[in-house]
Amino acid sequence: MVTNKIYIPPIKIQGIKTKLVPLIKENVFLYPKSIWIEPFMGSGVVGFNIAPVNAIFADTNPHIIEFYNQIKEGRITSYLVRHFLEEEGEILSRKEDMHYYEVRDRFNQKHDPLDFLFLNRACFNGMIRFNKSFEFNVPYGHKPQRFSKAYITKIVNQVAHVEELLKCRNWSFLCQSFEKTIGLADDNAFIYCDPPYIGRNVDYYDSWNEESEINLCKALQTANAKFMLSTWDHNDYRKNEYIEKIWHFCNKITQKHFYHVGAKETNRNPMIEALLTNYVTMGNQNKLLTINRQLSMLDFADVSSI
Repeated sequence: MVTNKIYIPPIKIQGIKTKLVPLIKENVFLYPKSIWIEPFMGSGVVGFNIAPVNAIFADTNPHIIEFYNQIKEGRITSYLVRHFLEEEGEILSRKEDMHYYEVRDRFNQKHDPLDFLFLNRACFNGMIRFNKSFEFNVPYGHKPQRFSKAYITKIVNQVAHVEELLKCRNWSFLCQSFEKTIGLADDNAFIYCDPPYIGRNVDYYDSWNEESEINLCKALQTANAKFMLSTWDHNDYRKNEYIEKIWHFCNKITQKHFYHVGAKETNRNPMIEALLTNYVTMGNQNKLLTINRQLSMLDFADVSSI
């Protein structure tokens, strides 16, 4: 049965593409036997909602990859997540920031994926940020009652949905560079890229600069596959100069998006998102059809006036 429901993944990521999923789904060029390749997995919200039979999800953040690999291997289950969050949430309600920082120290020593999930949901603003020593360093979110029964159930259901997807799909989760991941593409691949937004203030496991953007463009042009890239087009103050500078050969469709990740409400401004592709999207096809209809009507009007 076809559904318009958008499934939210258990790991939160700043800049998550939840509201853009319908637009992305409408313009993805995917055959039943295609291999979905996602070099910047992040939350995984796009791929999880596309739900292809075959997929490679990759990221340079090993903690995201390990979390999903443990679900795939059955070492993390929705049942275990419920038990863990109920236990840790109860301690958090009593000890507040003291317990949060105890879990953060524990995670930075042992890297337990369940601790990673706890920190992701209890930290300030749902951020994922690491220092130069690759230690998680986001402060406490100051919500001691964070893990209410309803909130835990929501997370448990999100994990359960991933479990269901993995039962009948051939998915791999790899911790590696985008170059190596894109290098896996063949004629049957579709590559979806959601890299850190160049020119924006972003927190990412690795840094991202102009050289990174250029290398990504070269890798995608070398790959013999269709690709889609998410980026920002412009906001009220400036535009993304790299679209014309680097991605000028791509087709583009845009949509307004409002982010809620700023610490201050005044910093939470709308931005025009862009989807760049190396093929003509449905959105652009519809625009061409509209233009052709308008031209045909003009031609008819010209003839009828003779």
